[in-house]
Amino acid sequence: MDALSQILNDIHLNQAEYFYLNTHGDWAFTVEKKHAVIAYIVLSGEIFIQLEPQTLIFAQTGDVILLPAGSAHRCSASSVQQPLIETLDFTEYFDKTPQQSIDIGTTATTHNQLMAIHSQLDSLMAKPLLDSLPTYIYLQSLANHRTPEWLQIGLSFLALETQQTRPGRDKIIDHLISILFIECIRDHILHLDDTQSWLRALSHPQLSQALTAIHGKPGFAWTVELLAHQCHMSRSKFASEFHQLLGTTPLAYLQQHRMNLACQLLRAGQRSIQQIAQQLGYSSDVTFSQRFKKQLNISPKRYQKLFFAAIQPQST
Repeated sequence: MDALSQILNDIHLNQAEYFYLNTHGDWAFTVEKKHAVIAYIVLSGEIFIQLEPQTLIFAQTGDVILLPAGSAHRCSASSVQQPLIETLDFTEYFDKTPQQSIDIGTTATTHNQLMAIHSQLDSLMAKPLLDSLPTYIYLQSLANHRTPEWLQIGLSFLALETQQTRPGRDKIIDHLISILFIECIRDHILHLDDTQSWLRALSHPQLSQALTAIHGKPGFAWTVELLAHQCHMSRSKFASEFHQLLGTTPLAYLQQHRMNLACQLLRAGQRSIQQIAQQLGYSSDVTFSQRFKKQLNISPKRYQKLFFAAIQPQST
């Protein structure tokens, strides 16, 4: 399995939800920051998406806007905020109204239709990937002859699945959203200009082998020499190029990845600290706990306890 596939396995992109928005005349809604991938597909009409004061995106029929890190944003019918138009808060709509059709706006005859998509991910495991991606990825009109064939086929298939109720639909939609996300990342990597990038390392013919090894077997006793051997490079050249592209050393990267995995496993609550330590290649749970506390300034046991306390429903 290649490096990007391993990383996507780690981030657990799943539980895709969607709803249709039928907008009329003047309308606006906001979505607060979410730990999820958010996408908008403009099925008909046009939309303005405000990400920051200086970032305004205009999209029209056939366009796809992907927000990899679920950034806070405002969607509206106009590029100018109109004080008399009520701005709705849609932050919780993905949870409350999945797979439904929602009408918003005035009674005007102007009509747009959007498909809003939301997919959960492990934000801690996804951090290196999300930090390397732009705030948004804009794929222009399906009517454009330069539109990638995968996008045309994928979105047509997605539209078909969402409009029908057939066995296995939810799983297929999860996979289709994952494919959309992966292809957007691939397309972004192809157009990268800078040479110093974690994303660039994913497509590097040699360094990507080290990332595949680390993410595929995080508990293995990797050394710089062994990782260099995986890449068919000398130790010094490998260490130098790895640091140049990723901004850290190979062993520091391995250590950070192990800690991210440890947090994920502690939150899952299915393994003991001793089992997690063994899975991640530490000689004992004591050694693991020391490393964990040194890096995160909290013990594994305390981290897990605070996490489960935070997600417990409040007693009435």
